[in-house]
Amino acid sequence: MRCQRLVTLTGAAGIGKTRLALRVATHLRNVFADGAWLVELGAVGDAHLLPHTVADTLGMCDRTDTPVVTTLTKHLHGKQLLLVLDDCQHMLDACAALVSTLLQAVPKLRILTTSREPLRVPGEHLLTVPPLSVPGSDPRRAGRGLAHDEAVRLFADRATANRPGFSLNPGNRTAIARLCRRLDGMPLAIELAALRVRALSPAQILDRLDDYLDTLNAGSQVAVPRLQTLQAAIGWSFTQCSDQAQRLWMRASVFAGGFDLHTADAVGTGNGITSAAILDVVTELLDKSIITRCGDAATIARYRMLEPIRQYGLDKLREAGEKTTIMRRYCQYYLRLAEQGEREWFGPHQVKWCARLRAEQANVRAALDSYLTEPAAALTGLRIAASVWFYWTACGCLREGRYWLDRALALNPQPTPARAKGLWVNARIATFQGDLPAAEQLLSQCLALARQLDDRHALAYGTQMLGIAKLLTGDFRDAEALLQDAIAGHQANQELNCLTLLARVQLANAWVFQGNLERAVDLCEDCRAVCHDHGECWAQSYALHTLALAEWTGGEWDLATVHELECLRLKKTFNDTMGMTLALELLAWITAEQGAGERTGVLLGAAQRSWQDLGLPLFGSSYFMAHHETCVKQARQICGDDEYANAFQYGYWLTLVEAADYALTGRIDPP
Repeated sequence: MRCQRLVTLTGAAGIGKTRLALRVATHLRNVFADGAWLVELGAVGDAHLLPHTVADTLGMCDRTDTPVVTTLTKHLHGKQLLLVLDDCQHMLDACAALVSTLLQAVPKLRILTTSREPLRVPGEHLLTVPPLSVPGSDPRRAGRGLAHDEAVRLFADRATANRPGFSLNPGNRTAIARLCRRLDGMPLAIELAALRVRALSPAQILDRLDDYLDTLNAGSQVAVPRLQTLQAAIGWSFTQCSDQAQRLWMRASVFAGGFDLHTADAVGTGNGITSAAILDVVTELLDKSIITRCGDAATIARYRMLEPIRQYGLDKLREAGEKTTIMRRYCQYYLRLAEQGEREWFGPHQVKWCARLRAEQANVRAALDSYLTEPAAALTGLRIAASVWFYWTACGCLREGRYWLDRALALNPQPTPARAKGLWVNARIATFQGDLPAAEQLLSQCLALARQLDDRHALAYGTQMLGIAKLLTGDFRDAEALLQDAIAGHQANQELNCLTLLARVQLANAWVFQGNLERAVDLCEDCRAVCHDHGECWAQSYALHTLALAEWTGGEWDLATVHELECLRLKKTFNDTMGMTLALELLAWITAEQGAGERTGVLLGAAQRSWQDLGLPLFGSSYFMAHHETCVKQARQICGDDEYANAFQYGYWLTLVEAADYALTGRIDPP
């Protein structure tokens, strides 16, 4: 690993590539200054989302309109880390292109991949993962005893875990040895077989496996080829499941990113499985290791299948003629989830909705991709992409939201209310990426379509988004007028939600920029009161930010600090990367006024690094940039160029979360 910058572990499904990669990463994580990072690709169905998935794993901000690969190379520049890309075989070309780019651009980067096929990238070093050693397979082990064979040890370990008191003994050694040879030393196949010790002896397991394999091969005496061994072992496990467990195995295989009891019920019940039985059936699949529990034990239990097991289930679902029906049910569930999330976003459950959508992200992607590859269903895909605006906006996923909305809008040129909504949602994303020309073009289409359809809701939201764009380009009077029109439209439509409250906050911003501080403070306080009454936190955080901005402008620095720190605490709960960066920036301005030059330097360094990931610093606003430059000059005058440079550099290399912790607690002391 020290000599090779790219190593690919190859081998058949179930051979143990992932397990070996994890062991290598765990062993070497302290060797690399910036650690080892595992990127799981099995649930990523769209090759375009490969760089997004890597960026998400690395904890990067996800809002810039710069190509994701470019942002990745900037983020990794100067870092020394090991990147593990697991399950590359279903997107070989995309993985090869990304790996080549990253290795060329980041000299200290090392990459370990797992794949059933080579990536065929220059400099790739291939290691074929062999099956576990079985009795008689390695002459060097002769005379060392059966327990020294890897396959036997794995069987014994898993059997003991499933039946306490089990042991390797003279009565079962021969059967276990034959069983491990029969399964060609395939780790996953051996683990599945070892589960049977709860009810059967090793000899009985071997007999039943032999019978199954003989049936599978129509009585042929030719051994099952190694590439089919795992499939045979999984198939045998399938025959050992109850009828209900078989049905749920097949139906749950449509979940790209795991599932919980609720989603298993929504997608998997009916035609042989009742809601009342779903817990018992899930428990049976857990007991047989068809599914495993994943995630934090303190959160709602989620389950996943290893990819070979999931693919087997999909094949059986297709054979049963149920795939179309179950996929339709699956996609409809995520449409309902998206629209429910939008309805409930204004209220006390926002943090839970962020966590839920993050857990379901792979499934939402799969549903979107399914809808957007069927022309007749593309409009539904647009509905999902626009409904989860709150997730794209509040939880650090704007770049991915832009991808789906661009794709969905291109497939839905017809004049519909869904298109009008998609246009203003996409314009909102483009605005905060600093891509104001694209935002204005999208809004021009949105407003024209809203008038054509007499869609008063789209007209109000489109007007609001245009007001934000004008605010950032410095057209404060136009921004004020547009935002007042939008607020009047929302009131006429009797809409009260996060976005309609944000229209008021944005109007308060326009007043701050024009020096109308008292009006801005009063409006922000009114918004905070409404948020408090509804248990709402996300819009409240923006009200706090604008309130602090007004107080800083008016010289009330202590009060501005209190409000901006509270804003930052709320932003951190959502992983609102843009909001956190704005808060760090304003805290630097406040701190400079208070004469703390070194702290100002740290905050500015942290904000600068984050702005680079976000895209256009401070959205390209001349108002914000002028105050930023003043802050830099103040900090240099307070502590001198050298001390400022050291503090700035320290802040620059903090992660966004570390920078937020520093701002909130001061426990991370600059050198």
